[in-house]
Amino acid sequence: MHPPPPPYVMLSENHGSHHGSVRPPPYRRNIPQYHSRNQKEGGGGCLKCICCCYCFLFLLILILAGLALYFYTVFKPQMPSYKVEGLDVKSFAVQPDFSLNTEFLVAVKAENPNGHIGFIYGSQSNVTVFYTDSNLCSGQLPAFHQGHENITTMKVSLKGKSEFGSGLQQALLENRQSGRIPLLVKVRVPVSIVVGTIPMRQFVVFVNCSLVLDSLSPNKKPGIISSDYKVAVSF
Repeated sequence: MHPPPPPYVMLSENHGSHHGSVRPPPYRRNIPQYHSRNQKEGGGGCLKCICCCYCFLFLLILILAGLALYFYTVFKPQMPSYKVEGLDVKSFAVQPDFSLNTEFLVAVKAENPNGHIGFIYGSQSNVTVFYTDSNLCSGQLPAFHQGHENITTMKVSLKGKSEFGSGLQQALLENRQSGRIPLLVKVRVPVSIVVGTIPMRQFVVFVNCSLVLDSLSPNKKPGIISSDYKVAVSF
């Protein structure tokens, strides 16, 4: 035996009547959803942009490396060399207030071995002479343009007045008796590279020259017993 079928209920068209009528369920329509292709296209465009940037950067690095290789191959750049050729003592006297009045005339030789590169030495230079960490005198290098394969000797006048305490007097007396007086010459000079006739970037050259002299007497030209040079460059 099969159960009898459920009774059918007629839906009334009169929505105001509540007896014997059932309200039809609201009509629902499944609206199809479409995925926009702009998201995928936007992501792909971003990826293409990043790839192009990396390719451009790689190409730029390759071009710069090629130019640097060409520059070093053709021009063969070399650092200029510096040397203290001599030192004349114009004044080295203790004043009544126990200060030390110093005046030196230092000959500095700058040699440019490059065949296609010149240098422009700026005016904001500084030359200082130290004795046992005491600043004796200072001055400036002349501003000038040094051409290709050129050797220039500059006469630099250095003047100064410093405290001359008992400790400094004792150290200088001992150095004079031994005939070995240590001095430190510090040079700071801005330099611009000139390739052909085109000035390039400026950098700063630092030179520390450790000298040992046999005397510091105004009446006698001191001899240079030994010298040691350290050169550094700051861009």
